[in-house]
Amino acid sequence: MFEARVASGALVVALSCLGVSMSMSAFAADQPAPATANAIAIARSNACMGCHAVDRKLVGPSFQQVAQKYKGDAQASAKLAKKVKDGGAGVWGSIPMPSHPAMNDGDVKAVVAWVLAGAPQK
Repeated sequence: MFEARVASGALVVALSCLGVSMSMSAFAADQPAPATANAIAIARSNACMGCHAVDRKLVGPSFQQVAQKYKGDAQASAKLAKKVKDGGAGVWGSIPMPSHPAMNDGDVKAVVAWVLAGAPQK
């Protein structure tokens, strides 16, 4: 994995030296995406969709609003995983988010990664 990243980084540098531009979003497209179908299934089975929709506010913010709010925050995954497990209130209004202490850590990480990726449908 490290060798692949080094090789990819070297390719970007080489292309830059040749005057070829490559956006980081194109580079990010080569990286593994969250398992969308699995994350959606986990979110549905843990009642996340009862309060959140992908693209519009329900009881809580849309998953896309959450992704936008935490964009660029290096601690976002940890913050949101804690919020899923422990619940919380006050960030998006006065309605509290219930805790999900029985949700296993792998499922929490999968859903959080999917949400932070913008909650893609495919």
